[in-house]
Amino acid sequence: MTPKERLVAAIERRPTDRLPVTTHHVMPSYLRNRLPGATNDDFFAKFGLDPIFWLQAHRPDPSQGAWFDEAFTPAFLEVKRICSPSWRITQEDVPGQEYATIRYRIATPRGVLTLVLQSNEHTAWVSERLVKEKSDIELIAEFAPQPLCDCDEVNRWADAYGERALIRSCINCFDLYGQPGCWQDACVLYGVEELILATYDDPAWVHRFLGILRDRKARFATSMRGARFDLIEHGGGDASSTVISPALFDAFVAPYDRVVIAAARAAGQRVVYHTCGGMMPILERLADLGSDALETFTPPAMGGDVDLAAAKRRIGERVCMIGGFDQNRYFTTSTPEETRAEVRRCFEAAGRGGGYILCPSDHFFDARPDLLHAFADEARRCVY
Repeated sequence: MTPKERLVAAIERRPTDRLPVTTHHVMPSYLRNRLPGATNDDFFAKFGLDPIFWLQAHRPDPSQGAWFDEAFTPAFLEVKRICSPSWRITQEDVPGQEYATIRYRIATPRGVLTLVLQSNEHTAWVSERLVKEKSDIELIAEFAPQPLCDCDEVNRWADAYGERALIRSCINCFDLYGQPGCWQDACVLYGVEELILATYDDPAWVHRFLGILRDRKARFATSMRGARFDLIEHGGGDASSTVISPALFDAFVAPYDRVVIAAARAAGQRVVYHTCGGMMPILERLADLGSDALETFTPPAMGGDVDLAAAKRRIGERVCMIGGFDQNRYFTTSTPEETRAEVRRCFEAAGRGGGYILCPSDHFFDARPDLLHAFADEARRCVY
C-alpha cells in the first residue's frame, strides 16, 4: 500500500498491509538540533515513517472586506493573519523578559483586546489572556473576521503529494494563538482554571462564549467542502478527564464540539478528536462525538490514563485509534530492544483487526535517532 492508502484505510477501519506508523507534529526545534537543514519530508524518509503533511489554508471572507496582513509571516502551526476594518492587529516586542515576549493589540470599534505571548526555542505560550472582561467575548462575536478554507490551495498540495503523504489539518483556531476544540479554544483565551470556575459561577456566560466559538468553527468546517484533506483535527487536552469532570464534559464540551464535527463530516472530511490527557472515564463519550478517529491515548507514564487493550475492547469497533506510545521513555532513555518491545506491546493491545495507527502521544522535542529507527522498523514488521 502507499502511505496515504495505509493511513486512510486505518482511519476508515479497513484492512492494511502492515501497522501504519507515523508521528504527530515534527517540531522545528528537533530538526534544527538533530537534523540541521532537514525538512519534514526528509524526517519521514530518513526514519521510514508513513508521512503526514500538515497544511493550514485559510482565506478571508470577501463579504466582510477582510484581507491578509501582508506584514505577518506565519511560523510553525500559524496561519496567515486576517484583518478587517473593524479588526486591526498590531504587535510590539516587550524587552527585558526572560523569554521572547510579544504583546498583541486588536483594535475594534468598541474596544481593544490585548494578548501577550512568550516563546523559547521549542514552543510558545500565553502569558496574558485575551479575554479579561466577560464583555470581551462580544467584541469577538461582532468584529472578528470569519476565516474560510482555501480549498484551491489545499488541492494544489494534495496534487503535489499524491499518494506519498496524508494531508492533515485542523479546525480553525482563534487568531494569534488558539486550539481547534471549542472548550479548548476558550481555555486558551480565558484560562482553564478561570473557565472551570465560571461554569459554576456564570454558566450562561460560558455557554455564550462557547456558542460564539462553535459558530465560527462550524462555518469554517462547512467551507472545507471540496478540499482534499485526508484528516481534520478537532478537540484539545483541556477537555480530557485529567482536567475536567465527565459532567463538565457533557455540559460544556460535547454539545459544542459535536456540532463542529458534524459540520466537517457533512463537508466530506474525516475527523480525528484530539485528547492529550485522561480518556478512560469518558471513552464512550468521546466516541459518541461522531469523529472517525480518536487520539492520543496517552499512557499513565506520561500523565494520561489509557490502557490500550481496554480502550480497544470498549471503542475499537467504532473509531480508529491513533497514538498510545510513550515517546518520553522509548525515544530518549530506553534501549532499541525495549523500544521494539513497546511497539509490539502497542500492536498486540490495539492492532487487532486494524483501525490502529501507531504514533507517539502528541509531539516530542527530542528523540535519539537509533530509537526512532527501532520504532519505525519494528512497526513495519507488524503485519496483518
